Amino acid sequence: MNEQKINELWSHLHWLTVLAQQGSYTAAAARLGVSKAAMSQRMADLEQMAGVPLVRRTTRSVRLTEAGQRLVDDTRASFEQIAQSFAQVRDLADAPHGLLRVTAPVAFARQQLVPRLADFLREYPDVRLELELSDRLSSLATEGFDLAIRHTAAPPDTHVAWTLCATRSVLVASRGYLRKRGTPLRPEDLRDHSCLHYPRAQDTPAWTFAQGDERVTVPVSGVLSANNSEALRDAAVTGLGIALLPDFSLPASLRASKLVPVLPDWQLVGGYADQLYAIRPYTAHVPRAVTAFVNYLRQALAQGFAQGLDEV
Repeated sequence: MNEQKINELWSHLHWLTVLAQQGSYTAAAARLGVSKAAMSQRMADLEQMAGVPLVRRTTRSVRLTEAGQRLVDDTRASFEQIAQSFAQVRDLADAPHGLLRVTAPVAFARQQLVPRLADFLREYPDVRLELELSDRLSSLATEGFDLAIRHTAAPPDTHVAWTLCATRSVLVASRGYLRKRGTPLRPEDLRDHSCLHYPRAQDTPAWTFAQGDERVTVPVSGVLSANNSEALRDAAVTGLGIALLPDFSLPASLRASKLVPVLPDWQLVGGYADQLYAIRPYTAHVPRAVTAFVNYLRQALAQGFAQGLDEV
């Protein structure tokens, strides 16, 4: 193989590793910022140089042949090292810069994260944010995210996790609903109410409460369940029932005029997670943009979301 072909080989191999990560020509092309046709042609050229098939194409995705997988396995570490070394060199600049890819839960991002982004981007004008709003637990390493915001009780041991702030679960209803159906005085009273809940794995939804040494678990049912706290909150506002929500789903305007706490003297147990984390894959080098964003969020969220809930 002549020198020109060898020089072409490196970029071809890098594209193959991206294709292996993304699982489709469309996704790989988008990740690289090229056309799908260019991606397909580059793989065809690489197969011609290798002399063996490297990619199995189907109608929905692509898979590597044994030869293609071996190439990816043997070169992945080298490309990761190159990317890390280049990031370290670029990060010698005085200010955070570059593209920061972040994934966050839909409800939290819409209600708490997006309203706080303008101040961060004004403070760091050389940083560009790409934000994915999804409740799906994305694979940070394979999907190319720099950071994930997670509302969880146990961040993965394989990642670095920074605590952003504490959260708590709250029970709320509209004044109209409580006037019509009555106000529960004990957790057991919820059996006679429409309880708007987040669907979990168990067959029968149940909420658990604690007060001092007393602990009560109550099966609940209602006219609506939804896997999004915004949907449950808005349903509660319209009077459909009593909703169990994370505190970040209750902005001040709703607290002041539309929803009131239910059973405020009881602590909800095991409703939603009690911490928000910023999570990233472990690497020896952390880009300055990541560090700056995490520090900014920790300061912006330092007060949490529960202030004023008990005074409604």
